[in-house]
Amino acid sequence: MATAGLERLQSFRQLKLLSDPRRLAVLRVLMSAPASLTQIGQALGKHPAWVRHHLKQLEAAGLVELLETHSRAGTMERIYRSRAGGFWLQELILPEDPERPAIVLSGSHDLALELLADQLSPRLDLLTMTVGSLDGLVGLRENLCHLCGCHLLDTDGEYNLPFVRRIFPDREMVVMTLANRLQGLMTAPGNPKGIRSLFDLAREDVTFVNRNPGSGTRLWLDRQIQGLGIAANAIRGYGRPVRTHTESALAVQRGEADAALGLQAAARGHGLEFLPLFQERFDLVFPRERSELLSPVLEALQTQQFRRSMEALSGYETARTGERIPL
Repeated sequence: MATAGLERLQSFRQLKLLSDPRRLAVLRVLMSAPASLTQIGQALGKHPAWVRHHLKQLEAAGLVELLETHSRAGTMERIYRSRAGGFWLQELILPEDPERPAIVLSGSHDLALELLADQLSPRLDLLTMTVGSLDGLVGLRENLCHLCGCHLLDTDGEYNLPFVRRIFPDREMVVMTLANRLQGLMTAPGNPKGIRSLFDLAREDVTFVNRNPGSGTRLWLDRQIQGLGIAANAIRGYGRPVRTHTESALAVQRGEADAALGLQAAARGHGLEFLPLFQERFDLVFPRERSELLSPVLEALQTQQFRRSMEALSGYETARTGERIPL
């Protein structure tokens, strides 16, 4: 097992490393149990050379360490482990560099935000922390990030605004639309299990992979199955959550699950079948006083280059991208 206890993230370098979902996935494997390059690769469906690249960066940043080296089948095998049982961040640790600002975006996972970070990379560091929509808003309230990406559907049918009003009753906030996104069920090519609706998730021969509690996708699913009278414990894999649409798609692609709920763009990117279920509004939320700091991000949303790159993902509708929604 990983060494006991929680360890506080101490540097901007550590924060930046863990904003990359690939390195975060490697760290999570080692937090579960010590493992070799080969074992990590098997857990993530990646080649050991890919694992080595990210592992060395985590080791240099003091997040993982070499546990032991032993001979196996005539070759030397290195076993690594996480430096702690868990990591936590109480405050933003960012460099003071006016020439290259660092902006932290917390909340829900979104493929278009990954494109935005790449587009802005020559000018600034846009660090994304995937924690789910609800936890992202809480982190924004606690000043642990600069802006939040969310897609929370309230009981009245409105996206995001009721949550922002409740969590920030005393602050002037801005809600700006990133895009409308299409979500649905992702299945293996050809849909071999014949999955056609949420009811099929409760079949004994179907395995599902869920999203993390607090994510907008998970909250939508919980409300839907409750309305349909489907018990959560009737869905095989309901208690197995992953944090991103990419992880969901990979689980289906590797045959670890028969179905997952996620973005059409994620399904297309991994060669999966897609059954559309709903379109949602994905917004960016931030305090009005941070508008100047965030101006490079807000300006990038208005460019044709970024909108075309979003539309190329599949399932993104950009007619209202960059539009501010009155609270």
